[in-house]
Amino acid sequence: MSHLSILTFKYNLAKLRFKPDRPAGRLLSSKDRQPSDLSMYKLEDDEMRKVFKKIAGESGRVSRGDLQALLQRFEKADAAGEARQMICAADTNKDGYMDLEEFMEVHRNGVQLGDIRRAFFVFDRDRDGRITAEEVMDVLLKLGERCSIDECRKMVKEIDRNHDGFVDMDDFMAMMTRPRKRA
Repeated sequence: MSHLSILTFKYNLAKLRFKPDRPAGRLLSSKDRQPSDLSMYKLEDDEMRKVFKKIAGESGRVSRGDLQALLQRFEKADAAGEARQMICAADTNKDGYMDLEEFMEVHRNGVQLGDIRRAFFVFDRDRDGRITAEEVMDVLLKLGERCSIDECRKMVKEIDRNHDGFVDMDDFMAMMTRPRKRA
């Protein structure tokens, strides 16, 4: 944990301890608790299959080159190294590829809160703490999806709970961790 994370944690804990409306002797309630970055969120298997198919394409398996190309679209500094590490971590049968079962196994226990936060910043390109329709469109184009700016505005509007025209971290977290409706 970095020094900044420790300081942020201590500051947030101090704020919780000294709330004026809290009765004396009561430090934290279940309402006060915030999930840690180690909290896990279960993902829907159908959603994970869709993600895998987007990465794997027609081959039905993901190569190091597939991952490297994807990471390069997002301007990752060491795309080759990250892709190699991802394949090494997931490739349990040691054939040099990640198949659907290996992909599902990596995500079997869910996704950590910290990973969801990092995903937010994939979209929030200008790091202003909010995602615009233009930023959504930029990411979708990098993923090979075609959509209009109006479609992206509709997506943002569906997620934007405070109706300010943007997706902030709270909106994004609510979207990523809410139960999905079955079709």
